[in-house]
Amino acid sequence: MNANEPQFWMMISSIVIAVCFIVMAIVLITIAVIVRRVVKTVTRLETRFDPLIEKVNAMSVQGKEISVHFNEISANLSTATRHLAESTELIKEEVAELKMLVGETAVTAKDKVAMVSQTIDRTHDQVVDTTEFVQRKIVEPAREVAAIMAGVKKALEVLFAPAPKPLDRAYLEDELFIG
Repeated sequence: MNANEPQFWMMISSIVIAVCFIVMAIVLITIAVIVRRVVKTVTRLETRFDPLIEKVNAMSVQGKEISVHFNEISANLSTATRHLAESTELIKEEVAELKMLVGETAVTAKDKVAMVSQTIDRTHDQVVDTTEFVQRKIVEPAREVAAIMAGVKKALEVLFAPAPKPLDRAYLEDELFIG
């Protein structure tokens, strides 16, 4: 192929577009894998924190019962229980924030995947439209002009060809035979 031909450049642009599509597909797959890993990690954290929260709540209840029976240490136990309850609340708030963050991340990731998909679709449509336009407006007229030029060239060759040499003697049949 010659770099001066439009087909060469159409082939190069098609290859570049194909590589871009492959890169976009790899990026989409990578985003999906990362989102899946984040969701699994948060789920594992949640399952680990649930028993801890239940144990902390149980300890808080037991601390309150002991404080009723022992008035002398009730002030200390009440403070400890309050701290445990606050810690439980903080843990609950952190878990809730993690859940909300994971939910928002999943929604954002889904939106981005949809946006990338729309971009790929739009790019594909534009490539198809451009290819059809180039075929209709450049390649087909170029073929027609090339055919016309080839016809004109042959016509000029025939028109300006040297006159054939006259035969000035007669040949025998044996002389004409090649063998």
